[in-house]
Amino acid sequence: MKKMQKFIPTAAVCALSLSILAVPSPTAASENLTHFEKGKQGLDVELVGRYKSGAKIDEGGTEIVVYDPNTFRAFSVNGAEKALDILDMTVLKTDNTTDIPLMTRIPLSELGVEASDVTSVAIHPDGGYIAVAAPAVNKEEPGYVVFLTVDGEPIANVQVGALPDMLTFTPDGSKLLVANEGEPAEDYSVNPEGTVSVIDVSSDIGTISDKAVSTVSFDEKIIEDDVRKVHPGSTYAEDLEPEYITVDKDGRYAYVALQENNALAKLDIKKEQFVAVKSLGYKDSSISQNKLDASNKDDAINIRNWPVLSMYQPDGITSFEADGKTFILSANEGDLQDWEGFSEETRVADIKDEYQLNADLYKGYNQNRLDKLVENGLFEEEELGRLTTSISQPKNEDGKYEAIYGHGGRSFSVWEAGSMELAYDSGDDFEQISAKVYPDFFNSSNDEDSFDNRSDDKGPEPESVITGNIQGTNYAFIGLERQGGIMVYDLSKPAAPKFDTYFSSRIFNGEESPITEQSGDVAPEGLTFVPSDQSPTGQDLLLAAHEVSGTIAVYSLEEKANGNKNASSKSLSDIANSILVAPKRLVSFLSK
Repeated sequence: MKKMQKFIPTAAVCALSLSILAVPSPTAASENLTHFEKGKQGLDVELVGRYKSGAKIDEGGTEIVVYDPNTFRAFSVNGAEKALDILDMTVLKTDNTTDIPLMTRIPLSELGVEASDVTSVAIHPDGGYIAVAAPAVNKEEPGYVVFLTVDGEPIANVQVGALPDMLTFTPDGSKLLVANEGEPAEDYSVNPEGTVSVIDVSSDIGTISDKAVSTVSFDEKIIEDDVRKVHPGSTYAEDLEPEYITVDKDGRYAYVALQENNALAKLDIKKEQFVAVKSLGYKDSSISQNKLDASNKDDAINIRNWPVLSMYQPDGITSFEADGKTFILSANEGDLQDWEGFSEETRVADIKDEYQLNADLYKGYNQNRLDKLVENGLFEEEELGRLTTSISQPKNEDGKYEAIYGHGGRSFSVWEAGSMELAYDSGDDFEQISAKVYPDFFNSSNDEDSFDNRSDDKGPEPESVITGNIQGTNYAFIGLERQGGIMVYDLSKPAAPKFDTYFSSRIFNGEESPITEQSGDVAPEGLTFVPSDQSPTGQDLLLAAHEVSGTIAVYSLEEKANGNKNASSKSLSDIANSILVAPKRLVSFLSK
């Protein structure tokens, strides 16, 4: 039965927030772009174009997108067609242009290798050619990187490690680095080593061969003792799974996200060897800034402190230079292994008898308080019983878990590259903002419009992060795979970023409505920033590839010259009347 809705009175909006405003604003596409900002300082954002891959919903019609400023073309990985799409971005020069055309589609069969998929694409810093990652037919075997012209003509290919899943060039364009994830077989009969391939592309790309490839494995000597091992029967070399790579501005070091292992690796590019693998540690949800909503069975927004230690487990990462230092930004999505032959996933309630909670592991609880939480139903479904957790976590001498472990930080973090220590984390910002923005669709899934569906898992699920400089200010852009939309933070102080703006072109059509073409742009997967001096429009642009909707949204970005332009023409009452909420959920949120 559809729940009754009502408009929020102005007073309720004031109670929610006077600093974060919700202003659906018209775009060139005559659609609603939901835009939320802090005070009057948020970026002006406009949806100026969209590419529609034509793929069915949730088939991966667009996944990773890169841009060539020399030809004004974009290159998009199309998982549905197992192809690379080449798009003509010059049409954005025309006022009110909304549809970005497909120039050509390069299917897997034309890449000249025996492969199963196209997983990633990168463009050489000087332009001229692109590189595409293509796993083998059997993903546990060595995969390929294929080099193509910007017209999509194959030039050459080389063999790399198992399951190449992401690739990036060094800033000078002399090397191409490939994250070979090395996932196990479904039955876990084979678990290939995770590696990084370093490809020398300094010579004529047309003559490149496998001799130019060095594939770097992990040496257990440089792996810190507390780095998480998921599968007890595997070696570290087999267990570590490179997910994403970023390179510092000098091209000296690469930093590699090991998502399932909740770790970060440092690779000396010249020496072609790993020099460190460091655990990222745990995010303590017992302290005030790290609250979370842990259940999808309480029918309420319930963001509060819990005795949960969550692994950060970043997916996308990027590097950022400021004040003479290198910082690494991470989108802390979270991921657990779940294969037919081995699964670490379980629910807290399913292993409740295996807990012996120890207050020494939490900053926010003493032992008496912890024991009372358990006595009062901590393991019930409405509390922590539904939370997804892992069996691959530390136990004490009695064989008990001394903490409740979550996966995914539901945040983005800044790490100091030299020490790989945490410099900043956005805490519970993403869920707090989402609760104000979407009281009816908080922690929604990305396959249907739902309420509270993902609270027991990874919440809004930050997937990717990039940076961009807009009119002299550096910003971080973080895509939320489940909730949808982009969070924006001002990086003027790298160790203390400030929330600036949230925007989304996802359209919620009603609770339990499936995602359709009318849902707009759903599940941002890959982000690319295009600076104004390389843009076909002369504006700073953000390209966001949305995996579920199979679309690429193009947003123009601009700093406000005179405060909040969008809000200046709207009264608080106007803003209030643009938001619909269920009263029960609103009261629940305000009571926290």
